[in-house]
Amino acid sequence: MRTIVLSVLLAWGLVANVGCILPIYSSNPDIRARQLIITSENLRHVPEIWERTWFLDMPDFCTPFRTHGGVI
Repeated sequence: MRTIVLSVLLAWGLVANVGCILPIYSSNPDIRARQLIITSENLRHVPEIWERTWFLDMPDFCTPFRTHGGVI
């Protein structure tokens, strides 16, 4: 039982220090730079998607002054 606990703790310590087991980006610097640019370009559009989702890009029909509601 002790060996199982020690091996799990050792494996956890090695994994925790290394990071992700499967790397997201390539090890080639040229390909990795291209992948990072694509990722950052995709994240750049998040605020626009958020505004469309919550209808924040729609025009505001509330006026700051009273209107009579009839035809002028």
